[in-house]
Amino acid sequence: MERTIIVTGGAGFIGSNFVFHMLAKYPNYRIVCLDKLTYAGNLSTLKSVLDKPNFRFVKADICDRKAVDKLFEEEKPDVVVNFAAESHVDRSIEDPGIFLQTNIIGTAVLMDACRKYDIQRYHQVSTDEVYGDLPLDRPDLFFTETTPIQTSSPYSSSKASADLLVLAYHRTYGLPVTISRCSNNYGPYHFPEKLIPLMIANALNDKPLPVYGKGENVRDWLYVEDHCKAIDLIIHKGKVGEVYNVGGHNEMKNIDIVKLICKELGKSEGLITYVADRKGHDLRYAIDPTKIYNELGWLPETKFIEGIKKTIKWYLENREWWETIISGEYQNYYKKMYGDRK
Repeated sequence: MERTIIVTGGAGFIGSNFVFHMLAKYPNYRIVCLDKLTYAGNLSTLKSVLDKPNFRFVKADICDRKAVDKLFEEEKPDVVVNFAAESHVDRSIEDPGIFLQTNIIGTAVLMDACRKYDIQRYHQVSTDEVYGDLPLDRPDLFFTETTPIQTSSPYSSSKASADLLVLAYHRTYGLPVTISRCSNNYGPYHFPEKLIPLMIANALNDKPLPVYGKGENVRDWLYVEDHCKAIDLIIHKGKVGEVYNVGGHNEMKNIDIVKLICKELGKSEGLITYVADRKGHDLRYAIDPTKIYNELGWLPETKFIEGIKKTIKWYLENREWWETIISGEYQNYYKKMYGDRK
């Protein structure tokens, strides 16, 4: 069956991996990538698919109603998968406004177009951060789909607001929606401001490895390819109006990840530098993916030690991609975030 799928934010980390997954698995699907190409979107990431006859790239902002309507009119999409988002907590603390604009208003613009053009499925890619955090001394507790929303940052608040709006459009207008809330992703094409790629890049260049606080914060890590497979399942077989938690069952302390990267790269742990903690820093995220397993048969396939080795190998083999990124504007941001936080 032929389908046209619009993937917003498809030049970003998870979105680009999803584009690659869908083009490889469904050669008869048309994949249209809509991306504003902000600092975290990189057209070079999509270089390998730009010439494919069933792929189209469109540079536009999801908040631009005219541009979105024009694209929907041209493509008549069957499915929309919305990855487009401002997603870095530190940046949201510095400048909340752009997060509210992109993550909430942009989501509304997309759903209005979906209503207008009678979409078959709108899928919202969300985050486990909408649930707040869990205590470090209760490893028996996990986020489920019924865990109350309790956000900690402007970023997570904007994503939670978008989720509520998506569910409201389903209830009010009958829009066929699904939502996935994922744990921390890692893998190829991860923007170097996030923990794992930042530590790999800095370690390779023998630069300090800045760790917030004591590095005791725990995250549940999900290899990006496993996440893409989960979204693929949800848009094809997931129940309309439902939320699905997508977790990796790979809980790790931040400091243990940094030490593991040092070990894999043969670098000294002496590079580790502890910096002042982030404001409102969540202690622990951990997802219970029982629902998506029971309903759709999805389980994460990649163990963390396997995934981190594949990720490090990718960064070693693709230095030009990330070295080009960590220049200019990003350097100014990096200095602001870490340089003055000793």
